[in-house]
Amino acid sequence: MAKVTDLLKRVLVGRALRSGQLHEQLLPKRIALPVFASDALSSVAYAPQEILVILSLAGVSFYHYSPWVAIAVVIVMLTVVASYRQNVHAYPSGGGDYEVATTNLGKNAGLTVASALMVDYVLTVAVSVANGVDYVGATVPFVAEHKPTVAIVIVILLTVVNLRGIRESGFAFAIPTYAFMAAVIGMIVWGGIRLLVLDDDLKAPTADYGIVAEQTNLTSFAAAFLILRAFSSGCAALTGVEAISNGVPAFRKPKSKNAATTLLMMGLVAITMFGGIIALGLVSGVKVSEHPALDILIDGKPAGEGYYQQPIISQVADAVFGSGSLLFVVISAVTALILFLAANTAFNGFPVLGSILAQDRYLPRQLHTRGDRLAFSNGIVILALGACLLLWGFQADVSRLLNLYIVGVFVSFTLSQTGMVIHWTRHLKTETDPRVRHQMHRSRTINFFGGIMTGLVLIVVLLTKFLVGAWIVCIAMPILFLMMKAIRRHYDNVAAELEITEDYEPSMLPARNHAIVLVSKVHKPTMRALAYARATRPSTLEAITVGVEGDDARRLQEEWERRGIPVPLKMLDSPYREITQPVLDYVKTLRRRSPRDVITVFIPEYVVGHWWEHLLHNQSALRLKARLLFKPGVMVTSVPWQLHSSDRLKGRPEPFAPGSVRRPWHQVIKDEEQLTGKNER
Repeated sequence: MAKVTDLLKRVLVGRALRSGQLHEQLLPKRIALPVFASDALSSVAYAPQEILVILSLAGVSFYHYSPWVAIAVVIVMLTVVASYRQNVHAYPSGGGDYEVATTNLGKNAGLTVASALMVDYVLTVAVSVANGVDYVGATVPFVAEHKPTVAIVIVILLTVVNLRGIRESGFAFAIPTYAFMAAVIGMIVWGGIRLLVLDDDLKAPTADYGIVAEQTNLTSFAAAFLILRAFSSGCAALTGVEAISNGVPAFRKPKSKNAATTLLMMGLVAITMFGGIIALGLVSGVKVSEHPALDILIDGKPAGEGYYQQPIISQVADAVFGSGSLLFVVISAVTALILFLAANTAFNGFPVLGSILAQDRYLPRQLHTRGDRLAFSNGIVILALGACLLLWGFQADVSRLLNLYIVGVFVSFTLSQTGMVIHWTRHLKTETDPRVRHQMHRSRTINFFGGIMTGLVLIVVLLTKFLVGAWIVCIAMPILFLMMKAIRRHYDNVAAELEITEDYEPSMLPARNHAIVLVSKVHKPTMRALAYARATRPSTLEAITVGVEGDDARRLQEEWERRGIPVPLKMLDSPYREITQPVLDYVKTLRRRSPRDVITVFIPEYVVGHWWEHLLHNQSALRLKARLLFKPGVMVTSVPWQLHSSDRLKGRPEPFAPGSVRRPWHQVIKDEEQLTGKNER
């Protein structure tokens, strides 16, 4: 079974890499852009649509507010990109927002950021994959009918690709990401040429449709609230911006400079695509709604349950290139693909963050261990499991998942920018170079403006999304926060308990060592355990067995005496046919009798080679070992006997036998007595 598992692992994940090959996994800017920016770039596939969906609640007339909402989102995006360019220069170690907040605002602020980012990374995978399934479902009915299952399968495939290492996943995702960028920017350019140069009329498939206003006669406050809600939904375009600051160690040198350049490239491309899509959508008359079956009107009547609402990019591509054209198909295909691959940003960010938290003892230390391909495999698997649970629980519904989205990312944005302001203020107190001070003042101003801006957005997001799903994130974050505090407290307590104090005496030895060999019958594993126990020179040595069946116990005693085994055999009664408890009671009695003594329990076991054989053997030994581990002053030693199915004894002499000549075990014991010159008990 082990060989089959190893072969499957090699096929899926690839051959193991040496630790010294880590530098070979570092990324140039052209590969880092699709690896870390796919989430932010793919957000333009749904962020413009979410703005129009929320505004449609008040009818088509509210669409005229969408350009102003889009401008506000672009301003926030520019601010955040400029702010994070300061972060990557000041904190290039890869801790990102967590390191900034911990260093400048304290451990609790750092853990708040960490919990927010972990929730947001899981949601990034769930939202991106669910939205990608929507695009595929537009043309493949089977996918639309089985959205949760298909989405989970996609997450599993992404997990396998990322387990192969960051460099391989980067090359795998580079072409689709660049294809998406080229396709969308090409669509925007051609649409602009048709409008401004050729004076063509762009018309979306839904241009002649109407929308039923769910909210009518809104007061000024209600209208402002609706516009703010549209703004908060549009801010989904900012997700993934922080991924580059968390992934600086994955860049080639100079790391900070390359990361800052990649961040700027990502911001400019994302803003261009976001603005272009929403502009073409408004010009071509795109209509989208939160409940299209009821609110979309076709010839004055509700569209009905059979109506499928095309995403905004598909509608814009239809208007620019024409329905059914090759370019329309290409746009739809690469958009669906980039949405799937957008989850890769989280697959690179979450494991790195988990590794840093594990190194700081806030998460299990297994998350700090690199796998065969030098990726943080445990973090990748945990992220995938969390995303699959969300997809299954919310039935891969993008609208429901988006209500949970971006709360965490703006918590981290706000705390990070606040921490950066404190960082620059602290350094300004000691810096004397005028040129450097000028740069610090500029950076502090950018981060201050970024902190104010993202803080206001966070308030808007909480006010507008709390009742429609954001409350779940507001509960999940404190739970993660308390869990990490508890893990750190556990590790601190263990470290304190294991620490060698001044009064500790390392040479202090137990008074005596009582050795016990557990016996079920007289066979080779038992004889090996006896020989090994005798070789350890214990103070006393005895064999014990549990008398469950009277006849079996009597035959064992007779066989013991007939072979002349020079170790006393003690029979423990078990009126209720229990094996483990009588042994525990006997060990407990010995401990009470001599508290300063050590008791060593030798357990003979035979090793099998097939997985199904493990189910048939050694269950009693496993239970007994598990119980004995919690007994103070008790040492447990397993003495294995490898069966031929384990492929470890074929062609080899039995252990403990002198030379290579096979001889009976009782003869080996007698030879050992002659060598030592005494009969130890």
